[in-house]
Amino acid sequence: MKNTNKAATKDMTGGSPMRLILGFSVPLLFGFLFQQFYNLVDTIIVGRLLGKYALAGVGSTGSINFMILGFCMGVCSGYAIPVSQMFGSGDYARMRKFVTHSIILCSGFAVIVTLLSSVFCRQILTAMRTPEEVMEFAYSYILIIFLGIPVTCMYNLLSGILRALGDSRHPVQFLVISSFVNIGLDFFFILGLKTGVSGAALATVISQVVSAALSLVYIARRVEILHLSREDWRIDPFFFGILNKMGLPMGLQYSITAIGSVILQSAINGQGADAVAAVAAAVRVSAFFCCPFDAMGATMATYGGQNVGAKRLNRLGEGLRDCTLLGVIYSIAAFVILYFFGRSIIGLFVSGAETAVLDQARLFLLVNSAFYIPLALVNIIRFLIQGMGFSLFAVLAGVCEMIARSLSALLLVPLIGFMGIALASPLAWILADAFLIPAFLHVRAVLVKRLRVREEESRRAAEEAAAAETAAAAVPSGLKPAHAGVH
Repeated sequence: MKNTNKAATKDMTGGSPMRLILGFSVPLLFGFLFQQFYNLVDTIIVGRLLGKYALAGVGSTGSINFMILGFCMGVCSGYAIPVSQMFGSGDYARMRKFVTHSIILCSGFAVIVTLLSSVFCRQILTAMRTPEEVMEFAYSYILIIFLGIPVTCMYNLLSGILRALGDSRHPVQFLVISSFVNIGLDFFFILGLKTGVSGAALATVISQVVSAALSLVYIARRVEILHLSREDWRIDPFFFGILNKMGLPMGLQYSITAIGSVILQSAINGQGADAVAAVAAAVRVSAFFCCPFDAMGATMATYGGQNVGAKRLNRLGEGLRDCTLLGVIYSIAAFVILYFFGRSIIGLFVSGAETAVLDQARLFLLVNSAFYIPLALVNIIRFLIQGMGFSLFAVLAGVCEMIARSLSALLLVPLIGFMGIALASPLAWILADAFLIPAFLHVRAVLVKRLRVREEESRRAAEEAAAAETAAAAVPSGLKPAHAGVH
C-alpha cells in the first residue's frame, strides 16, 4: 500500500464531531467567502461603473447560471462521495479507480453541457423574458461563463476529491489565489480595456483556470495517495455505474432546484429593471452571508461519507446535532447584522439616488435572512444524506424547492408583487426541510439495518466455521480421511 500522505488528508471517523466539523469547515468558509468576495467586486464594479442596466443584465443570468453550472458542480460533488467512502474504509485501490472514472465522466459531461448551453444561450434568455434593455448585457456575460464550463468542472472535481480525503485547506488556498487574480483582472478588463460585462465574465473564467491548475499541480506533487497508475485507468463499467448513481442525482438536484429559480427570475424580469437590479444586488450580499451554510454542507458530505465507509453510524446523529447548533447560532447573528446594516451594504452596489432599488433590495435581504435557520438545515441535512450515499433524496428535496419557488412566481408575485419574490426562497427552504428531516431518519435506519444484517451474517459464518473446526477436531485421528500425495 502506498503512503497515504496523512498531512494532506483528515480522518473524520474518530474524535469530537464538533471539533472535526469546525476544523474542516472553517478553511472551507474562508474559501467560500473569498469566492463570494470577488463576486461582490464584480457586482460593485459593474453596478457602479457600468450602470443599473449592466447590473440588471448580469443579475438576470443568475438563475440560468445556477441551473447549468449547478448541474456540473453537483455532478462533481457526487463523484467525490464514493472517493470519501473508500477513503474512510481504507480501500485506496478502489478509491483511485473511482477517481479515474470520475475524470473520464466529468470530461464528457463538460463538453456536452458547454456545447448545448452556448448554442441555446440567447433562446434561453429570451424565454425567461429578459428585459430588452438588459438583454445584450446578459448575453455577453453568460456566454463567456458557459464557454468556461470545462475549467469550472475541472476545479470542482479536483477540489471535491481533495475534500473527500479530508483536505479542506488546500482547495481554499487555491481559491484565495484565484480570487485575487479575478479582482485584478476585473480592474484590468473593465477599467483598463473597457470591455464591459464581458470583461467581468472573462476574469471569472481565467481565475478558475488558475485554481484548477493549482489543484492539479498540488495533487501531482504532494498527494501520493492520488498518484494514478495505468491499471487505475483501465475502464470498468461498474465504477461508471456507481459514480452516475451518486453524481447524476446531485446534479439534477441543483438543476431541478434552479428550474424554480428560472421561473421566479421570469417573474422578477416582469417587474422591471429596478426589481431585477435590486434582486441582483441582494442575492450577491445574501450569497456572501450564506457562505457558512455552504461550508457546513460540504463538511457534512465528507463527514457522512467517511463515517459510513468506516461503519461508524452512531456518529452521524452526533455530527448533525453539532453542526445544526453552529448553524442556528450563525443564523441569528447574520439576521441581526443585516437588519441594522443591510441597506448600507446594498449601497455599495448602486447609487444612493436609486431609492427604489435600495428599498427593494433591503426588503429581500431581511425576509430571506429571517429564515436562515431553515436554510442551514437544508444544507446540513441534504449534504449529509448525500454523503451517506442516498443522492436520490437530494433530488426530491430539490423538487420541493422547485415547487415552492414556482408557486411563488405564479401565485404570490401577481398578488403581492415584490414581497412574493422575497418570500419565494424561505418557502422553498421550509418545504425542503419538511422532506429532509424525516428522510434523514429513514436513511440512517436503513444503514443501521444493513449493518446489523451484515454483522449477523458474519457472526453466523464465524460460528459455522468454528463449529466445523470443532467437529473436525473431535474425529479420531485414525478415522480422518487420508490425503494421498499421488492419484
